[in-house]
Formats: sequence, C-alpha cells, structure tokens
Amino acid sequence: MEFTTDEIVESTGGSVIGPAAVAHGVTIDSRSVTGGELFVPIVAERDGHDFVGSATAAGATVYLTARADLDLDTAGATGVLVENTLAGLQSIGRLARRRVTGDVVGVTGSVGKTSTKDLAVAVLTTERRAHGSYRSFNNEMGVPLTLANAPEETEVVVVEMGARGRFHISELCDVAAPTVGVVTSVGLAHTELFGSIEEVELAKGELVEALAPSGTAVLNIDDERVRAMASRTDAAVLTYGHRSRHLAPDLVAEEVEIGADLAPSFVLHSPWGSVEVRLAVRGMHHVGNALAAAAVGLACGVSLDGVAAGLGRSELSPHRMDLRRLDSGATVLNDAYNANPLSMEAALRSLVAIPGRRHVAVLGQMAELGPEHHRAHVEIGELAATLGVEVIAVDVAEYGGHLVADLDAAASELGTPGVGDVILLKGSRVVGLERLAERLGAC
Repeated sequence: MEFTTDEIVESTGGSVIGPAAVAHGVTIDSRSVTGGELFVPIVAERDGHDFVGSATAAGATVYLTARADLDLDTAGATGVLVENTLAGLQSIGRLARRRVTGDVVGVTGSVGKTSTKDLAVAVLTTERRAHGSYRSFNNEMGVPLTLANAPEETEVVVVEMGARGRFHISELCDVAAPTVGVVTSVGLAHTELFGSIEEVELAKGELVEALAPSGTAVLNIDDERVRAMASRTDAAVLTYGHRSRHLAPDLVAEEVEIGADLAPSFVLHSPWGSVEVRLAVRGMHHVGNALAAAAVGLACGVSLDGVAAGLGRSELSPHRMDLRRLDSGATVLNDAYNANPLSMEAALRSLVAIPGRRHVAVLGQMAELGPEHHRAHVEIGELAATLGVEVIAVDVAEYGGHLVADLDAAASELGTPGVGDVILLKGSRVVGLERLAERLGAC
C-alpha cells in the first residue's frame, strides 16, 4: 500500500522531519529495501536505528525513528519521529486495515495455522483479490506488515496469528480487526511458554472473542478445546471435521482417498452444497486444513467451484510436506519447518503411506513443550516403532532408535539413500533439518 508522510504522521501521532514524501510498502529489514519503502527500525537484540542509513541509501523514502538525536546521512529520505517504532508500525497496520474493503481472516492454532492460511489464500484468490501473510509472519510485527504490504486493490487479507502468552492474540486482533477467525487446534506446542495446555486454550480463544456478531468463527469440531470456543463468541459459527454419532460438523470430507503422491481427494459436503476436491498438497492431515480453508472461502462468498479450484492448485510455504524423488531412487519427505506432537504424528503416518522397502525418520527435538517434553518424545518414538519406522534421533534419546549428536552424524548414519528408501525429515526450527534436506538434494 501507499502511505504519504501526512498519513503516517496522523496515524502514529508523530512529527515529520523533512519534506513531504510517499512510501510504497513497509519493511523492518534494511536488506529487503528495493526502493520507495517506509523503513521501521525495531529495537530488539540489535537497534534497528543503526540501519536507517543503510535503508535510506538503498532507496527507502521514509523512515520512522524514536531517536530525536539520530544524526546520519539519510540520502534525502524523510523521517517521522515517534515515541515507539513498534507502536508506530502497528498504527500503520491499523491504517492499512481500514483500507481493506472486504474481510480480514485471522488464523491461529497449535498446529496447521500456516498451511490453513496458505490454503485459504489459494481458495480466496480464485474469486477475490486476496493477500496473505508471508510464510509465517504471525507476531506483533508480522501482522501489521502483512496488512501494510497488501496491494491497494486488496479485498480480503488472511493473517496468521501466533502467541507466546495470554493476550498476544488480543493485541493482534486490535490491529487486524478480523471478521473471520479460524482456530485449527489446541495442543502441547509452546506449553513451555504458556505453562499449561489450559493457558494455550485461553490464548487461542482470544481470536473468536474478538469477532463482532456479524463475523464468523471457523472451529475444528474434532478438537474438544476448540469446539468449546463456540461459547466464547457472539459471531456465527462454522464447524468442520469428522461426522459421528455425537458430532455434526457443517463441513465434512467423505470418500477420502490418498494417491501415490500423498495428495488426498474427497467429496466436500457443506451447507452450500457438495463438490469433489483433489488437493495439490500432500498428507492426509491436510484434509482438515482444507476443510477450514473451504469454510473461510464460503464465509467470504467464494463459490463451491471456486473452493475446489483453489484447493486443487494451492501451494504451501517451504519445508512443509515437500515430497522429492532423488536421482538415486530414494524419496524424501521434507517437513522440517517445525514440529510438535500433533504434526509429528501426522508426518509419521504420511511417511508410512508412501510405498517403499525402508522407512526412515530423521527426527529432531520438539521444542517448547515444558514439563511434557519427556513424555511427548517417548510417545512419538513408540509410535514410530509401532509403524515400523527406523528412527535416527538427533540429540533426543527419548525417541529411541539410532541416537546421533548432530546433523553431520545424522547424515553419516543415513548414508546414501537408494531405491525404495523413504526418508522423513522433521523437527523444530532450532534443529535446522532443512540443511540436511539440502545435502540430500531434496530442496
């Protein structure tokens, strides 16, 4: 979006330093400046003010600053002095939100939020001018950046919402003002930060609490903690999941099949009618994510045919269920982006669904599980053994299998994969298993 210095000053309450100017888009990374942007220096481990000169030299036309004494060559760029640059960024996010003519969709959950966001954008784009979070920009900086970098003509924005504690999602909703809220799951992910799964549930539910009565909450009926969130919102509720004697979701997938490429197909049933769907993404667990994305599309006015078309051509962010055939004849399933117990189980089940003579999982730790760390890792190791999966455990003894110290040792233990070998790479981001994927030629 385009922002004039007058608009920036009015939204942030700041004061201008220099002549009137116009910025196109917003960045907090001086290395990403291509020309014309508003640069916002964030004060964190490093003070972003130290990079204002680099940003303006690269072509940023406007910058925020909380330092009145900032004395540097800004290459003719215009500054806006504010009390706090992060608060300034969020104010600009609110300004951008007011320009969105249609819905803003918030997506949260312990697992599946990035994939659901990607699928929802694919669905919406079939019939709307839609924009979504880049990769997993889901925090107090990522949400306003997503809004501010939406094209001017955007009708619908999909923002991923993460949390490190209570009230974080409430603060994101204050910026994004969502009209549709999706909660995919409540699990053990990040319990080290929250303290308990009950606190995770309270935090994720802040999204549906923020919805107006005219909005729509999209809830996973299979997760009892998510299902209970229907009582925490005045908005309309759309549910998705499995039909049973006791549960009747609004959206359900039936006649589910999975192809040799791991791409599921199914018949989608909804209050709007039924349609056949074949996903472009891999993994049976994405059926639930696809139902959530379908609910978003239908709530935002996309036709059933548009929903099916979008799901049939969607792509996920990198390192998520990325299936590659190597020249050696081996198959690598790269799901190295992150890991928690729910996503780890889904990945292991997807692994054994791929035909092969040998199934190997190179597993790193599941981070931020707190007191549940030991039990959760033991249970995943037991599941792998039950499924007949050979485990190479990177510095996690609880998994069992072949314990190795680091990625170099994992590569050595794995050896040279050959015909019929099917290999899963899965672990939390801190493990960096995508580097092993690169060594295998699976990126």
